[in-house]
Formats: sequence, C-alpha cells, structure tokens
Amino acid sequence: MLQDQTLKENIHRANVSVHRLEAQYYEVLHPEVYSNQEQKRIIEKLQMIDKLVADNQKNALDVGAGTGNLTGKLLHTGYAVTAVDISPEMCAILRKKYRDYLQNNKLTIVCSPIEDLSFEAGKFDLITCYSVLHHLPDYVDALRCLSVFLKRNGVIYIDHEASPFFWKAEPSRLANLIKTVYFHSNPILNSLYLQIFGLKIPSIDYYMSDYWHKKEHPLNHNRIQQVFRDENYAFARRMDYYETATWIPNPLSAIYRLLCSPEMSCWIAKK
Repeated sequence: MLQDQTLKENIHRANVSVHRLEAQYYEVLHPEVYSNQEQKRIIEKLQMIDKLVADNQKNALDVGAGTGNLTGKLLHTGYAVTAVDISPEMCAILRKKYRDYLQNNKLTIVCSPIEDLSFEAGKFDLITCYSVLHHLPDYVDALRCLSVFLKRNGVIYIDHEASPFFWKAEPSRLANLIKTVYFHSNPILNSLYLQIFGLKIPSIDYYMSDYWHKKEHPLNHNRIQQVFRDENYAFARRMDYYETATWIPNPLSAIYRLLCSPEMSCWIAKK
C-alpha cells in the first residue's frame, strides 16, 4: 500500500509520539472504547469468538494492546497472551497493570512495530486487533503477516475501524444534517465532561498517527476481505455497528441511529 519508506517512518514516529502523550489519559480520552456499552459489546464478541476456535489451546496475540483493553479480558478468561504495542509508555502500563500475569508467565509484552514481529507459523489460536489497522503504514501487509502466525482453525478478530459508510453521504439531506451535527457534537460533549471533572489534557495531533482514518484515504474493507480470500480463510465476516462515542449521552444518538448507517466495523475471520 505505502511504498514511501519516509512516510512509513513518519507514521510510526507519530504513533509513538501520540501515545506517549495520551498513555496516562487514554482510558479517559476514549469513551468510544471504554464506555459501558462498548465494553459489554467487546465481551460478547470475545465470548462468541472463543467458541469458534477449534482445539483451543488458549494462546492469544493481542496486537496494538494499548493499556490492555483486550489483553485483560483475554487473561481473565484463561488465555496466555502475547501483548504487542509500539509505545513504550503503553507497555509500561501493561507491565504495571498485569504484573501477576507476567510473573506467572501468562503474559508476554513486546514493544515493537507489527512489521518487525517474528513468531513461529501457526503459534496463536486467536489474534486480536482492536482500533489498530488505521494506525499502521500498511495494514494489508500487516494482516498477511499476522495470518502466518495464526494456526489453522484459529480466529482473527479486528474491531473498532471506520465502516465503509463512515465517510459516505447519507441518502437524505436530513440524515446528512443529523450525521454532521452528531459527529461534531460528540467532541464538544466529551470536552464538557473533562471540564466538569477538571481534567486538563494536552493538545494531541492525531493526523499522522490515525493515517487511514481520513476521508482522503479511508480504510478499505474490500482489501481486508481480499487478504482473507488470498490466505484461504474458511470464512470472514464484517459486522457494522454504532459506537457510543461520549461519556455524556448525546441527545441526537437515537435519531442518528434511526436515520444513518453504522459508522464502525469489526471483522471475525476463521482460518
């Protein structure tokens, strides 16, 4: 996808820089990840996925683990987890939060870009990538690499990526208006929430770190699907959904969900 080595390095550098700034605030900054509704949805997905893995030896790779959103859930359900993140600060949080699992050899933490990972073929029963692909210089190549690490009959779970509808116009003017106002009101509500509790968060520029979350070059789900076809997965299914993007309920949420297409997607694919 990206042939420019300089651009690749800039994206990596931006992700390290951004996550250095936001690591200690991450779970407060991202209600779209840590809201009760989203946490419940993730748990339900992981329970379903766990049953899909044949001859499950409970060995998981959590890519872009961050502060442990999925890592912790996998550990608590009996998986041995290899958690990977490019951010030293995120890895430090993981080490502190899950110290007991590290000591019991149930958790391995690797601070590395995904492109530099090297594991034996078929090592993992489950690979998870939550809110990761849009940060990568070449998410198609990364998926091909991760597929090598996944065992036959294992499952890869990709979640929290912009759906094919995210940047598209809605079929009616009213729906477009609601979508525009809804999207712009979410950060305002979150800013109000932070002000109420007196939280001062440094200004963070996400432009390069969220490279594929842009209207000019959005994440391409057709290319993701093609990887699963090329790698001969038994099945791959994309599911679109509405996220809960604020700590304070957005009064436009109900009408937005009624009139507009889901803005987020997840993939579940079995090899």
